[in-house]
Amino acid sequence: MKIAMWSGPRNLSTAMMYSFGNRADTQVVDEPFYGAYLHHSNADHPMRMEIMASMVCDPVQVSAELSGPVPGGAAIWYQKHMTHHMLEHFPMDLLAQLRNVFLIRDPARVIASYARKRAAVSLYDLGFLQQKKIFEQCLELGQVPIVIDSDDVLADPKAALMALCARLEIAFDPLMLHWPAGPRAQDGIWAAHWYDAVHRSTGFGPAPGPAPRIDAAYEGLWQEAQAIYQQLQAAK
Repeated sequence: MKIAMWSGPRNLSTAMMYSFGNRADTQVVDEPFYGAYLHHSNADHPMRMEIMASMVCDPVQVSAELSGPVPGGAAIWYQKHMTHHMLEHFPMDLLAQLRNVFLIRDPARVIASYARKRAAVSLYDLGFLQQKKIFEQCLELGQVPIVIDSDDVLADPKAALMALCARLEIAFDPLMLHWPAGPRAQDGIWAAHWYDAVHRSTGFGPAPGPAPRIDAAYEGLWQEAQAIYQQLQAAK
């Protein structure tokens, strides 16, 4: 089984990858389209040149590999995808080969977290528009994509992961709840910039408190993202 977890940035996506990566039956891949996105968008991201040098930057080749055999013959291939990496001309036929899951998060939390890492924030950077588009493409394929909210995972990791596994028709593994601290061999090279908090973790964080107050400069951005978030939340 190939599971694609479609997420925007700053959204528990790496912790979810570590959770699935702790299963004995699962291989994981970390943001396989990142190099292709940087190459074709010229986006100015930290470690841009190092990232492109470390991975395949042809989206057609990446798509073909992700649609192919599971590495090492594992029963499950967990693919961590960032929705904003999927540029308009990238092939999306791989959706038909995957069990597609959409990880959503309250936009106020996403914006506050992202703004701590990068000064400029746009709706495109946050991946909400692309997440909605990919979700709708799955519907057009006749799929019933799964939607999970990171707040639900943090509020009760065991219940949320058991429910997700049930919908994926795989057995829940208690090892998904905890992992050793530190980096993973499967981490992308960008982990040195983005993964400091998750590298200190040994499991999911505490239940979320109240959503942070959004700076007035991000009010319009929040409103646009909130509308998409609510649409996807309704599909849980």
